[in-house]
Amino acid sequence: MASKSKGSASQLNSGSNKQEDATRYQKMSMSPKEYQTFAKGKEPPRSVFANCVKAFLVGGAICVVGQVIMELFMHLMDMTPEQAGNPTVAVLIFISVILTSLGVYDKLAQFAGAGSAVPVTGFANSMCSAALEHRSEGLVLGVGGNMFKLAGAVIVYGTVAAFFVGIAHLILGTGGQ
Repeated sequence: MASKSKGSASQLNSGSNKQEDATRYQKMSMSPKEYQTFAKGKEPPRSVFANCVKAFLVGGAICVVGQVIMELFMHLMDMTPEQAGNPTVAVLIFISVILTSLGVYDKLAQFAGAGSAVPVTGFANSMCSAALEHRSEGLVLGVGGNMFKLAGAVIVYGTVAAFFVGIAHLILGTGGQ
């Protein structure tokens, strides 16, 4: 008998909880302007100056690593700066992909913001992240189809910008110099 009353009491409680939930989670009717004000009040405060300093330091550190790699190519393999440029970029991309695969680059990006996104390593991170996220969907439709969603726009806009810069050099007669 006692267990029967416990069961009915829990059923009564679950019924009252549903009623409480229904009143607690009623639809809110806010205008977009009211929602913006509400959302702005819930955002954590951000220090623009501190974020800029972090971005500058991390972006600068990535560039210093790139310069060290380039110097190694120049001194150990007797390359000119022009010859060392391409393998340096390839090594930076490789390091970025490895760090992304290990989950390290994402933590760096959360800390540094644009400082880790602007160099070529950020582009490699975006490509690798998309590939890792969609690998369960297959190589063609998952990895291949989703890897270029973000990167595709960067490639298209970069190509279009290069075209217009080339046209400007042609019109100005500078010949790309």
